[in-house]
Amino acid sequence: MDGGRRTAPPLRAGRRGRDGHRPDHGRPGRCLRRATAGRGVLAWGGCGPDPAGERGPFAHGDRPVEPGDRHRTRPGHRDGEEPHEFHLPQARGTRPGRRDHRRAPGRNLPLSRQGLGLADPERENALLVGIIEAISAGPELGPLAANVARLISEATATDLCFVHVLDDTGETLTLTGATRPFDREVGRIRLPLGQGVSGWVARHQQPVVIVERKEDDPRYLHFPQLRGQDFTSMASVPMISHPGGFVGVLNVHTRDRREFSDRDVRLLTSIGSLVAGAMHQARSHRRLAARERALERFAEQVIAAQEAERRRLAADIHDGITQRLISLRFHLDAATDALAEDPDFTAKQLVQALRLTRLTLDEAHAAINGLRPPVLDDLGLAHALASLARSTPGIEVAFELDECRLPEHVEIALYRIAQEALHNVVKHAQADLAQLDLRYSNNEVSLRVTDDGCGFDAGSLPPGNLGGDGYGMSSMTERAELVGGRLEVTSQPDHGTTVMAKVPLR
Repeated sequence: MDGGRRTAPPLRAGRRGRDGHRPDHGRPGRCLRRATAGRGVLAWGGCGPDPAGERGPFAHGDRPVEPGDRHRTRPGHRDGEEPHEFHLPQARGTRPGRRDHRRAPGRNLPLSRQGLGLADPERENALLVGIIEAISAGPELGPLAANVARLISEATATDLCFVHVLDDTGETLTLTGATRPFDREVGRIRLPLGQGVSGWVARHQQPVVIVERKEDDPRYLHFPQLRGQDFTSMASVPMISHPGGFVGVLNVHTRDRREFSDRDVRLLTSIGSLVAGAMHQARSHRRLAARERALERFAEQVIAAQEAERRRLAADIHDGITQRLISLRFHLDAATDALAEDPDFTAKQLVQALRLTRLTLDEAHAAINGLRPPVLDDLGLAHALASLARSTPGIEVAFELDECRLPEHVEIALYRIAQEALHNVVKHAQADLAQLDLRYSNNEVSLRVTDDGCGFDAGSLPPGNLGGDGYGMSSMTERAELVGGRLEVTSQPDHGTTVMAKVPLR
C-alpha cells in the first residue's frame, strides 16, 4: 500500500488482460517497443515506465515513452537488465547501421531472376493462372499448346518455347505449339522418338540441359527452319501425366548463355506435368471427335457403297447370270423340241446347257463372294485371306498367316482392309510380288500388306490423310478406327508400299 493506493498484482503466465499482449506489463525497464515509422522492426528493448493513468501503476511521476526512443542493447545483460534485441521473421528489413537482412530463398519460394525469371510470387501465380485459363479455354490441343508455349516463354524470360506432342502412333513427336515467329512451323516438324534432343528426352523421359555449343552434342539435330544457330542455351523436359503417361516434350531456348539450375529444371518439369494432364485429355477428346467424324463419314460411305454394290450386283446378274440363264433356256427348249426326231441334236443341246449351268453357278458364287466370302464364316480369317491371296489376279501374293478366331466385326474389317490393299497393289503399284501377313498376340492382331512396286512419297501427305481415291485408302483407315485400331502407310518412291493395320484385343 502507498497512500491508500492499491497496486495491481503481477499477471500470471498466460493470463491476458488489458495489457495481456505485453508480457512485461507493469515492469519498469522492459517493454515491447515499436520501431519508428519506416523501420518496420518490432524489438524488445529497455524503456522508461508507462505514462501515469495509461499503462500501469508504476508510471507515476515518470517520463512516458516517446516515439523514436531507442535504447541500445549491450551483450551479456541478464534478467533485470536490458536484453538483446531480436527481430520477428516477418518483420525483417533494412535498418541504418545494421546488416541488410534479406530472406534467403527457401525450398518452396519462387526462383530468382538468375534462374528462370520468376522474381516474385505474383509472377509465378500469373503463370499458373494463365495456364489454368488456357486449359479451361477448350479441349483443342493446338490452341492449348500455343498458349502454353507463349505463357512459359514470357514467365521464364526465355526467348523461345516449343511444345512437341506425341502423336497417336506413339512413335513420332509433332511440333504442336511454338512462340512467334516459329508458330508457322506447327504441324510441319515431325521427329521420331530417339532422334534429336527432344526425341532423346521422349525416349528416355529424362530432362536435358545444354548450356552452349549444342552442335557438339551428339543428340542435337539441326532443323534449318527453326534456326537453332541463333540460340545458345536450351532446356528440354518430358511432359508426363499420371493418368496418361508420357505426352510430349517441352523445350525453352535463350539467345544468350544461361545455366539452367536443378531448380529451373524442376520448375519446368512441374509445369510440364500440369500441362500434360490437360493435353492427355485434349488428345483423348481429339481421338473421340475423330472417331465420331470417321463414323459419320463411314456411315455415309457405307450407304453409298451399298447403293454402288446393288448397282454392280444388278449389272452382274443382268449381264452375266441372266444372259446365261436365257441361253440355258434356249438350249433346253431346243433339246425338248428335237428330242423325238433328232436325238444327236438333243444331246448336243443338253451338253451346252450343262456347260452354261456350270458357268452360271460360278458367276453366282463370285457374286456371293463379292458380298461376303463364305469361307470367312466357315473357316475363319486366315483361310479367307489365303483364298484372297490365291485369287488375286495379275500378281503373285505370298502369305504367312496365323490361325486365330477373332470377333466377327474384327475379321470382317481386316478382310476388307486386305482386299482393298491388294486391289490397290494390282491397280496402282506396278508390282511383281506382294506379301500378306497376319500376326496374332495376346493383346493385338496385325495385318500387313507389302509390295515391291513403284511406291510414293508418304511424307508429302498431310498428317492423318492417307490419300487414296474415295472409298480406297480412306475406307481402310476408317475400318481400322471403327474397330479400335489404326492404319499406318509407309512408302518411298521406287521402294514399294507397306500397309499395316493394328487392332488391340480386349
